[in-house]
Amino acid sequence: MEKKEKYYESIKRRDPAARNNLQIFFLYPSVIALRRYRVAHFFWKIHFKFLAELIMSFAKMRTGIEIHPAATIGRNLFIDHGAGVVIGETAIIGDNVTLYHGVTLGGVSLKKEDRHPIIEDDVLISTNTSILGRVTIGKGSKIGPNLVIREDIPAGSVIK
Repeated sequence: MEKKEKYYESIKRRDPAARNNLQIFFLYPSVIALRRYRVAHFFWKIHFKFLAELIMSFAKMRTGIEIHPAATIGRNLFIDHGAGVVIGETAIIGDNVTLYHGVTLGGVSLKKEDRHPIIEDDVLISTNTSILGRVTIGKGSKIGPNLVIREDIPAGSVIK
């Protein structure tokens, strides 16, 4: 059976500036935003939607990271620096995903439907990249900076 990597260890592996767990817990915007997201997501699922949105509004003010409380986020998401990251309502993010600052997982439809991206496991999305619409970014893909992605990306791809 595969041993699951612990959250702080996954951050230390991906960020050479990470010195210790205390620093990560208190000072990393993504860790702060994701702690609040987990609470907000719980309230969203039990239909306390205003409270969930309020929690995430405060998280956005504190961290600069905007995560809709209805988004689905797997294990070990790491948002490096975090400023300007937007994760939409119907986005699905797998395990061990890394997002850099300015990434948008946004929708292009005004209809009440699944309109945000699906990001599979072990994906890296670089700075200021927007992934728009219900597209899938395949497992293990690496997406370069300053791109707009509107089509599915196969697993293991490198997009520059």
